Amino acid sequence: NLMWSRIFKQWYQRRVRGIKKDEASYKLCGVKSLSTAAKGIPVLVTHDGRTIRYPDPLIKVHDTIKLDIESGKILDHIKFEPGNLAYITGGQNCGRIGIITHKEKHPGSFDIVHVKDSVGHTFATRLSNVFPIGKGKPAWISLPRGKGIRLSIAEERDRKLAAKAKEM
Repeated sequence: NLMWSRIFKQWYQRRVRGIKKDEASYKLCGVKSLSTAAKGIPVLVTHDGRTIRYPDPLIKVHDTIKLDIESGKILDHIKFEPGNLAYITGGQNCGRIGIITHKEKHPGSFDIVHVKDSVGHTFATRLSNVFPIGKGKPAWISLPRGKGIRLSIAEERDRKLAAKAKEM
């Protein structure tokens, strides 16, 4: 029994992929802001516009929450810190997946996050393009077929030629 989810492939190409029924019961949401509403009620605003009242005080901006879709309650959260698995949602590295290595603060400009993928390639992107998807190495969502690894032009060509030779 499959449900469907949209993900970014590389270069802003969106793909629809199947997910399992248990994975369809929750959603990962990025925390965009924390503030207090009327009468001092703490609220959290997610990347998709949801407002959640009385969040866990340990949750900060740029963290990711695991949200139960039916009840709208927070099940767990992932801190935005080095060592956690992240999905890149924008920029030249869109669609790549890797471990956050460190974050550079640039006052008056964009903060930069350095990420290392599973092959060992390191790359940097803006803080707003990084979306944590797992504590440590295991991901809380199923990963796409290529596991978020960008191939070089030569590697991609060789893969296509091998697939074509296999068909014949």
